Amino acid sequence: MVTGGCFLIASKTSIRGMCSVGYPAPRRCADVLRPLKAAPLRSRGAVDCKTPNRKKQTHDYAKKKNAGTCEMEKQPLPTDDHQPEATEAEVEAGQPASSEPAARAGWDSKIEYFLAQVGFSVGLGNVWRFPYLCHQNGGGAFLLLYVLLMLVVGIPLFFLELAAGQAIRQGSIGVWKFISPRLAGIGYSSCVVCFFVALYYNVILAWSLFYLGNSFQSPLPWEQCPQQGNGTVKECEKSSPTSFFWYRKALDITDSIDETGSFNPYIVGCLLAAWTLVCLGMFKGIKSSVKVMYFSSIFPYVVLICFLVRGLMLDGALDGIAYMFYPKLKIWADIQVWRQAATQVFFALGLGFGSIIAYSSYNPKNNNCHRDAFTVSGINFLTSVLASLVVFAVLGFRAKNKTLECVASNLKKLSERSDVDVHLMPSFNYSDPSSVTPELYRTWFGLIGKNISGNFTDCDLEKEMQQGAEGTGLAFIAFTEAMSLLPGSPFWSALFFLMLLNLGLSTMFGTMEGILAPLTDRFKTLANNKTKFTIFSCVLGFLIGLLFTQRCGNYFVAMFDDYSATLPLIIVVVFETFSVSWLYGADRFLDDIEEMLGWRPPAIYKYMWKYVCLLAMLGLLGATAVRMFIERPTYLAWNQETASENRLVYPDWALAVLALLIVFAMMPVPVALIHAVLQDRTRRAARGAVTGQYRIVSTDDNCETPMTDMSELSHRNGTDASSP
Repeated sequence: MVTGGCFLIASKTSIRGMCSVGYPAPRRCADVLRPLKAAPLRSRGAVDCKTPNRKKQTHDYAKKKNAGTCEMEKQPLPTDDHQPEATEAEVEAGQPASSEPAARAGWDSKIEYFLAQVGFSVGLGNVWRFPYLCHQNGGGAFLLLYVLLMLVVGIPLFFLELAAGQAIRQGSIGVWKFISPRLAGIGYSSCVVCFFVALYYNVILAWSLFYLGNSFQSPLPWEQCPQQGNGTVKECEKSSPTSFFWYRKALDITDSIDETGSFNPYIVGCLLAAWTLVCLGMFKGIKSSVKVMYFSSIFPYVVLICFLVRGLMLDGALDGIAYMFYPKLKIWADIQVWRQAATQVFFALGLGFGSIIAYSSYNPKNNNCHRDAFTVSGINFLTSVLASLVVFAVLGFRAKNKTLECVASNLKKLSERSDVDVHLMPSFNYSDPSSVTPELYRTWFGLIGKNISGNFTDCDLEKEMQQGAEGTGLAFIAFTEAMSLLPGSPFWSALFFLMLLNLGLSTMFGTMEGILAPLTDRFKTLANNKTKFTIFSCVLGFLIGLLFTQRCGNYFVAMFDDYSATLPLIIVVVFETFSVSWLYGADRFLDDIEEMLGWRPPAIYKYMWKYVCLLAMLGLLGATAVRMFIERPTYLAWNQETASENRLVYPDWALAVLALLIVFAMMPVPVALIHAVLQDRTRRAARGAVTGQYRIVSTDDNCETPMTDMSELSHRNGTDASSP
């Protein structure tokens, strides 16, 4: 009985029939069929199947249905000149399947690739999320925790995505389908999450455009409260000029998410402009977007350095930096701080979006992606630290000014009081309030002042720094107020919002690439009409994005930012890590990387991927899910009557929307799994249906294939290949 060798269908028609029912695997069938249309049969060489030397025999397929085809140690990775597989229709027509380029598009230089990866990973979160977390969660202690989690979890997963994209040279859909066909839905889920993020992220760009347009006037419109009749607007008096401009002029916000309101025409126009910029940048794929990135990825660093130099010259800057980096080691015992640090590492590197995979797929096969993982991660971390220095230097200046104003206001009240015991009165120079330091005043207030009746307040520098120090509140309220105190405030304001615009654009290019690249790789029709598909995606994003331009739109932005991406992306990365380390095999993946790079990465990555990263992501998933289900989700709302922010719970219909967003983002994973299982069953059933209809040819170690003349082969075997 023949146990080895290469078994082949004895005619081209038979081969096509076998491929149509899925035997052998479709990928193998395409490899077998492709040469049939390329050259005359007699001119084709043989394929070395690495089989032992066997005597040539002929067997019925019905009797030998369990015999194997040409054995391969593992599925080979695509090469640089890898082409999409030919369709059966093309084989029948004898037409070449070369309507697509022979080689995948690539970067013109390593600098372009670095600008793209850094531009995507360094975004708005580095400027307004990281500084807030660092300050709230122990300062220097949080930095140490962040670095630890980045080294143990962030960089290994970042390296995994870089290597997968570079090796397989496909977008996220193609990569995860190649690694595990039953988990092909991971790539589709990444695309859905990218689309959700693009919807609300571009609205932030629209807000930046609105503020940028209002920066070219002096004085700035948010420096003073507007006049109403004989006085100022009450809402502005109760809050501040910057808060009033943000909530009333820019957003014209409602009191809750239940009150929808009309569309804001200014923000609609800015949103259209933002999507137009994205569309123009993505018009020619990476070839056009990278030209924009030469400016959009570098310009923010120029602005940050300018702000740092100017900020360090301000009174109170060092106080702000000291408050930020002051270590509070006790926070390491708080599980929520670990959760926030892990989440920040996760989003700072852009894991799970598919954009890292898409960008690395344009690299040459021998690119050192291991070094890239450390370099990009290091630049990302240093950018976060630089942004934190800038933010807290400027916020320290703002807080110092507000604290001095508080001291002067209290001293004025004290000087007007005649009923206070003279022994309780501080020996301050009331005619010169600037001579009284906040520390001196706080000492008196803590000992005596708090016991004196009257509206006296504690002028706390740290409390002032915490006001509006997160997210949009930091960028559009706190930082904006600080810039209005600087000489030449319109210049600094225009510079700041131009920086935000460029940070957002670089991230948007990466996010859109995470949508477009996988879909165009997967569907040939979209690949042939990529420009039209890009324009269609941008138009669709603008139309759906109108939801965020309503008066309650800011609440929907917060909803999408907090819930539409966090949980789905964590689940996506869990599946990614599991499929590579356990289904595909960590050792096998390291073999592929060694074949690419010419050297084998340290074996520690195997254990990182299989155990440390996977368990860490499962822990993060559990902590996020528990927090989401135990604590009812809330959002920060603006109350027009009290002119203050207050936290409200989401109504039931909003919770239903949240659940639908999460379910919709994760739906492709089980759907693709079920589809793959059903497809496998169909193929097995089809194989059984054709049992006995074909005869198999066994050859020696020369292993003739369909590239060998079939008539010659049948003559040598003493049988007619066309006979049943």
